[in-house]
Amino acid sequence: MHWTYGLGKVVRLENRHLLGHRTLYYAVQVRDMTVWVPADDQLETRLRKPSSKGQLRKLRALLSRSGVTLPQDRHERKTLLIEMLKDGRAESLCRAIRSLVVFSRGHPLNDNDQALLRRAQTALLAEWANALSVEPAQAEAQLRRLIGIPPPGG
Repeated sequence: MHWTYGLGKVVRLENRHLLGHRTLYYAVQVRDMTVWVPADDQLETRLRKPSSKGQLRKLRALLSRSGVTLPQDRHERKTLLIEMLKDGRAESLCRAIRSLVVFSRGHPLNDNDQALLRRAQTALLAEWANALSVEPAQAEAQLRRLIGIPPPGG
């Protein structure tokens, strides 16, 4: 799992030269693009193994909780959400999703909130579908039921 782009596959390791330094990079295929991830001291926050079926049960429990209370101020909210998602963990995706869904029940989501919610949901749904070997649409329907969002057009 890439912390920004979601589920991918490491296709090779390659030494690359950048600014006079030679660094080992992971080439990660994510959908139709290749993302280069340096194998450095921040690797664990950039790449991780996808959640297993067992871990998904714990993630579902997180999605059922109330979430973090988000600030009314959009700048503070954006800063908090970015900080929350910075570690790239599936648990953080769930907390951000749940917090934004709860916040949206009392306040309209601005463009940044909506983009962060979409990004977190896309990453979590790819991981969910992968762990359970189901189609993404089925994973999305399960997620929507769990967090209380009606189906599109419903």
